[in-house]
Amino acid sequence: MAVKNAARSLPATYFALIRKFPLTHICDDEQLEAALAMIDRLLERDLDKGGEAYLDALTDLVEVYEEKNVPIQDATEAEVLRELMRSNGLTQEKLAAKSGIAQSTLSAVLSGARSLTKEQVIVLARIFNVSASAFMQAM
Repeated sequence: MAVKNAARSLPATYFALIRKFPLTHICDDEQLEAALAMIDRLLERDLDKGGEAYLDALTDLVEVYEEKNVPIQDATEAEVLRELMRSNGLTQEKLAAKSGIAQSTLSAVLSGARSLTKEQVIVLARIFNVSASAFMQAM
């Protein structure tokens, strides 16, 4: 009975999205690509509660499929740092000024010539608002 009541409380957009792209287990890479395309389209929109609920469910289905079928290689420390810099719009110079880590050190880390110290990892984790383990897993 609780499930029926929860379904009634969802906006009509949830059910409209299900008609466009049903929420079922993803069985192959073709379905995965279609699901990812749908997610991309939804992320470009301003969603109501129904759209958000649908997006959450579809994302969960993608996650389940990817955990079982899509191996993800560990990122290197340089890749983690490079992506965090890119996504935050920071150059080496700007990150050096913000972190107190020399630009030459950042350059050496990004080229793979050296690793970050634990202290530097802590500083960068705070700046990027991520867990220090984001860097530690790559070490």
